[in-house]
Amino acid sequence: MSDIQVIAQGGKPAFYVVPAALWEKVRDVLEGLEDEAAFDLATAQDDGTRIPAPVAFAVAGGSHPMRAWREHRGLSQEALAQAASLSKPYISQIESGRRAGSAATIKKIAAALGTTVDALML
Repeated sequence: MSDIQVIAQGGKPAFYVVPAALWEKVRDVLEGLEDEAAFDLATAQDDGTRIPAPVAFAVAGGSHPMRAWREHRGLSQEALAQAASLSKPYISQIESGRRAGSAATIKKIAAALGTTVDALML
């Protein structure tokens, strides 16, 4: 630490000149602390909802959110219908927009897809 130069003004330290290698170490530590603070803030504000990028892109491209989630989970309409205790035609009608599905139905589908009702309402 003896390589640190102190520049005083008015008899008090005003500036410190440090070797580049030391400054890089200090900078790395500070950046790490900033990253940790950003992570802590994001964690504190986390509501638990995640929309995977493939789902978001599919919906942005015009796919029905339920279909996007179903395909993301690797399920056929038949498999989703079975998991949600619904009929395959009903799943097809919701995905095609011919039927909206009741709140109870959408809740069952969300549970079968492992997501939230809100995520199906994108």
